[in-house]
Amino acid sequence: MIKDGWYQGARKVISPNFNERPQRQDANAISLLIIHNISLPPGEFGGEYVELFFQNKLPLDKHPYFASIGHLNVSSHCYIRRTGEVVQFVPFQLRAWHAGRSKFEGLADCNDYSIGIELEGTDTAPYTEQQYAALTTLSECLLRSYPQITLDRIAGHSDVAPERKTDPGPAFDWSHYKTQLGEALQQ
Repeated sequence: MIKDGWYQGARKVISPNFNERPQRQDANAISLLIIHNISLPPGEFGGEYVELFFQNKLPLDKHPYFASIGHLNVSSHCYIRRTGEVVQFVPFQLRAWHAGRSKFEGLADCNDYSIGIELEGTDTAPYTEQQYAALTTLSECLLRSYPQITLDRIAGHSDVAPERKTDPGPAFDWSHYKTQLGEALQQ
């Protein structure tokens, strides 16, 4: 269930990295779901660094990689940990900063009309069943709440920014996810 833009199954952690969605001819329709991955430090799971990164509180002295990204202002609507826990940073009606320079079906600036979900992971490490279950439940809720998002309007970061991004990567089982989601939507 979504209430006032917040997924009721999520732990709320507020990110300052968002803004209003621009006015568009399509009446600001949220019509795309983008799946990403992230791990901080790269390839390491657990801990609080992703949450701190999305809050602009990443401790730059804790890992050499952090100095290279500490200046970035990034967020996602939701983050799904390896355990299946969902953390939400930005309410869905607002514009999170997750896709960067991007385009889907000829329409640029995907952040304007998309919802971004980050999975704790890498392109090559298998995602957990808990993550697929949480992603399916959240996605079902989003598709029911935002009817412009359909199964064919769910994309990877690599689909909307292919020159720059590779996530969620070959380890993400699209068929498994879409089968689970399709079954959930039929119930």
